[in-house]
Amino acid sequence: MLDVALLGCGGSIPVSHRYLSSVLVRYKGEMCLIDSGEYIQVALKELGWGLKNIDYILLTHYHGDHLFGLFGLLQTISNSERTEPLTIIGPKGIEKVSNAIKLLVPYLPYELIFIEQPDVITFLDLEIKTISLQHTIPCLGYSFYLKRQRRFDVDKAVKNHVPKEIWSKLQKGNTITLGDVTYTPEMVLGEERRGLKFSYITDSRPISEIPSFIQDSNLFICEGMYGSDDDLEKAQNNYHMTFREAATLAKLGNVDELILTHFSPKLENPEKFLTNAQEVFPNTVLGTNLLVRSLKYPD
Repeated sequence: MLDVALLGCGGSIPVSHRYLSSVLVRYKGEMCLIDSGEYIQVALKELGWGLKNIDYILLTHYHGDHLFGLFGLLQTISNSERTEPLTIIGPKGIEKVSNAIKLLVPYLPYELIFIEQPDVITFLDLEIKTISLQHTIPCLGYSFYLKRQRRFDVDKAVKNHVPKEIWSKLQKGNTITLGDVTYTPEMVLGEERRGLKFSYITDSRPISEIPSFIQDSNLFICEGMYGSDDDLEKAQNNYHMTFREAATLAKLGNVDELILTHFSPKLENPEKFLTNAQEVFPNTVLGTNLLVRSLKYPD
């Protein structure tokens, strides 16, 4: 199971009923946080998943609404008696973030590891990929993929004359040689099965590379800074998206569900514009504070 919590759905500045956009991903009790704007600690406390087990902080970019809560959060994590290293990942320019942390939070009981602009990283069994987006400064999108094990195919194993005593080893991915015969996992495993995938895109124009990056995601959280189609020119000028543009990406990417987030502070009633997205991609919902999805393999 992969748990995804949208901690907030606001963009630019926090307003009374919206925390700033950030996401917490939980897997096997460990967590990755995407972005860390103001009020992040309040959102985490209300969610109730804790914060000591946040092992990765993934920053999309370095605008204040995605960054300014980081310094207080790191200090609070230190009060949780954490001693294990914590990794911070972001686009180009992360050295400046490192220097700011050293200045503002100089004494931490755990090591900070900084990684700039990786193509892919591994977190437990999760493969986390990045994509460079189109914003006013360098910006990254993220996708999380959990591969599903293939079923053991007894008929296939028998047909290939595989000895029973090595079935379990082959199922785990090992290749075994007995005498002059080599047995591979392919000789006992069934077809590939769909894994779990979550993708997150914010603060970007809808560039052509995004649909393939988010392809077949079970859950796609995407910015919808502007609800009205009339705000397209504003979205283009500010390097953001409208609801309809985000929904078009979801449709092209063949995702299961789209959650819109990063609403403009001036977008007081995003529900008035939800149909602009649903006309393109029906399974679209509006993000809210502390909205949680639990992704599971189908039966």
